[in-house]
Amino acid sequence: MEDNLNSYPKELQVLVKHPQYFGRMNAPDGAAVLKGLCGDEMEFYLDIEDRIIQDVKFFTNGCEATIACGEIAARLAKGRSIDSALGISPKQVKDILKALPAEHSHCPILAISTLYRAIADYLLKV
Repeated sequence: MEDNLNSYPKELQVLVKHPQYFGRMNAPDGAAVLKGLCGDEMEFYLDIEDRIIQDVKFFTNGCEATIACGEIAARLAKGRSIDSALGISPKQVKDILKALPAEHSHCPILAISTLYRAIADYLLKV
């Protein structure tokens, strides 16, 4: 995971080395897995109560940029209502990660698309 990490700016290195929301969740209310065009896979798990995202986890086998985007997407989603979380955009993730290399501009799309699918999974169950 840390092969290219030293080439990233410090803010991305911190997100990758110390993600708060990295992991999997047992018995989530909503979950999804997507594979990006680059081959990276992203998973999102949601614990939802009264239509509010109480907890969120993401997991990826992807590169440092994918980890950073998953972390930011999770941070943006936690504590939000379902409707508000559906308003989170890949551009918001990209704007927060100003140091994200241009060749990884697809990573925010993968993270947010997976988040949306996890929300859809939840909505299909209720």
